[in-house]
Amino acid sequence: MQPRDHIRNIAIIAHVDHGKTTLVDQLLRQSGTFRDNEQVQERAMDSNDLERERGITILAKNTAVNYKDYLINIVDTPGHADFGGEVERIMKMVDGVLLVVDAFEGCMPQTKFVLRKALEAGLTPVVVVNKVDRPAARPLEVIDEVLELFIELEANDAQLEFPVVYASGLNGIAGMSPDAIGDTMEDLYETILKHIPSPTENPDEPLQFLVTLLDYNEYLGRIPIGRVNRGRIRQGQPVAVIDREGKIRQARIEKLFGFQGLKRVEMEEAAAGDIIAIAGLKDINIGETVADLANPEALPVLKIDEPTLQMNFMVNNSPFAGREGKFVTSRKLRERLFKELETDVSLRVDETDSPDSFVVSGRGELHLGILIENMRREGYELQVSKPEVILKEIDGVKSEPIEHLLIDVPEESMGNVMESLGARKAEMTNMVNNGSGQVRLEFLIPARGLIGYRTNFLTLTRGYGVMNHTFHSYGPITPGQVGGRHQGVLIASETGKSTMYGMMSVEDRGILFLEPGADIYEGMIVGEHTRDTDIIVNICKEKALNNIRTANKEETVKLKSARLMSLEEALEYLNDDELCEITPKTFRLRKKVLNKSERDRYEKQRKMAESGV
Repeated sequence: MQPRDHIRNIAIIAHVDHGKTTLVDQLLRQSGTFRDNEQVQERAMDSNDLERERGITILAKNTAVNYKDYLINIVDTPGHADFGGEVERIMKMVDGVLLVVDAFEGCMPQTKFVLRKALEAGLTPVVVVNKVDRPAARPLEVIDEVLELFIELEANDAQLEFPVVYASGLNGIAGMSPDAIGDTMEDLYETILKHIPSPTENPDEPLQFLVTLLDYNEYLGRIPIGRVNRGRIRQGQPVAVIDREGKIRQARIEKLFGFQGLKRVEMEEAAAGDIIAIAGLKDINIGETVADLANPEALPVLKIDEPTLQMNFMVNNSPFAGREGKFVTSRKLRERLFKELETDVSLRVDETDSPDSFVVSGRGELHLGILIENMRREGYELQVSKPEVILKEIDGVKSEPIEHLLIDVPEESMGNVMESLGARKAEMTNMVNNGSGQVRLEFLIPARGLIGYRTNFLTLTRGYGVMNHTFHSYGPITPGQVGGRHQGVLIASETGKSTMYGMMSVEDRGILFLEPGADIYEGMIVGEHTRDTDIIVNICKEKALNNIRTANKEETVKLKSARLMSLEEALEYLNDDELCEITPKTFRLRKKVLNKSERDRYEKQRKMAESGV
C-alpha cells in the first residue's frame, strides 16, 4: 500500500450556526475554483430551498478544491443532531475533520455530538476557532473548553495533539494565533496538508466502494456518492452490488464523476481514496457496497443511532380535503414516505392496521418537520398527530430518551426559565455566569418535557434566549405529568368563513389563531382558551342587519392581532386528541373527532375504559 500524497479527504463538523458553510465558501473562493467574473451566491453549498431560508445545513454535500498540487475533498455536514444520520455516514468517507467552534459561544451540545462521532471513527482532528473578530470573542478560553471536551470524550493521545487555526470565515482570513491573523486562508490550507493524513492506495486488491450519499438526476437516475475503499473502478466495468442484507446482484458502471468545486467532472478511472459519484446502478441504496464481481466482499453496514420521536402521518380526511393538494391518496402518501427511506437512513416508516395511517419515526421535531415541509411544497396533503417519544425496555425497565439541554439566557430571565424547566422534570447539572449579563445553564431533561417548550421559552426570555439540546441517553421513565399544554382551545362550532363580528364576540375568551375571512370547519381549533378547558365558539357569526341606528355604529372596530404559528410551532402545540392538517397552502389545527356530540361520546367511553367499568 502506498499513500496518495496529493489527496486529502476532510469533513467540516460543528454546532449549528458556527460557520461551517461560510468557511467552505472561502476555501472554494480562495483556491481559484471560481472564475473572477463568476456569480456565486453566499453559502454556495446550501443548495436546498429550505437550507437557504433557514440558514442551516440539512443534507451533507461534498466539493473539492485544488490548492497548489493537492486535491482537497471537503464534505460539509449538518450541525443539528436531528440530521445526525448524515454526519455518521460522512465519517466513513474521510480521513480527518475540521472541528469549527465559535470564538464566543464555545462548545455547544452539537459540538459534542459531532466530535464524538469523529473520534469514534478514529479520524484526525484540526480545530478551527471561527469568528475571532466577534465582539467579546474569547478564543483562548474556547480552546481550553475544546481540550476538556476531547478529554471527556476519551480522545487518544494522537487526537489530543490537535493543531489550532484561528479564523474569520466571513472575512476569509486565518492565522496560527489570535493575534496574528493573516490576509487569506493560507494557514488553514497548510494545516490541512500537514496534519490530515493522505489516503492509502491498494490498487491490486478487489474493489470496495460504500454508498454514503445518494443524489438523483432525471437523465442518469440515482447517483450513489462515496469513497473507493480499495482497488480501482473504471467506466464500463461490471460490478457486484451487495445490499444491506448481503444479497448480491450484478450491475455495470456507466459513468464515473469526480468533484471540482461545485461541479462534477467525468473521469475514466478512480482508485482507493478517491471520493466519486457513479451513474448506471439502478435501485441502489445508501449503505450498500459496490464490489469486485469475481470477489464480492461487503463493507460493514453503517450503524445509525435509533430514532427517538414518532408521529402518525395520515390521509387528510377533513371537510376541506383535496382542495389544494395534487397528492391526497394513501397510495401516494405511502410511496412518498418509503421513497424518503432511500436517502434518509435515520428515518423509520411502519404501516399500521389502517391503510390510511403510517407511524413515522425520526431523530427530533426538526427532522420530522423538514420532511413534512418538503412534502407540503411538493403538493401533498396529509394530517399528523402529536409527536411522541419512543420508549424502550432496557434490562426489564421501561425507559425514555433523556436530552442534554444547554441554554443561554439573560440574567433577569433565569428564574422564570428555571421554574418552567423544573415543572418539566429537568435536572440542572451546571451553571456558568461569565459576567456579560448572560447565564449559561445545563440540564438533563426527559425528551417529552421539551415537546412544545420552545415557544414558551422564547416568551419567557422575550426572544433573547438561545436553546440547544441533543440526545444524552435512555433512562427510567420519570413519573407524573411531564410537559404538555396547560391551556384549553377554542373550537369552531360550524363551517363557514370567520367574520370580524364573530371574532370580536369571542376574543375576550382567549387568543385567536387566524384572521377574518379564513375558511373554517366544525371541530377546527381557532384559538387558545384563557382557561384549561376547551370551549365551542362560533366565529362565523354575521351581524344581524336591521334599520335601527345604534349610538356606536360609526366606531372603528379593532381586533387583537392573531397568533399565526409556523409549522414547527403548530406541531409542538398539539394535544393527544388533536391533529395538524397540512396542505400546500395552509395548515390547520383540528380535533381528531370533529363533531361535538361524537367527541363527548368518545371521551365518555375512554374514561369508562380507563376506570375499568
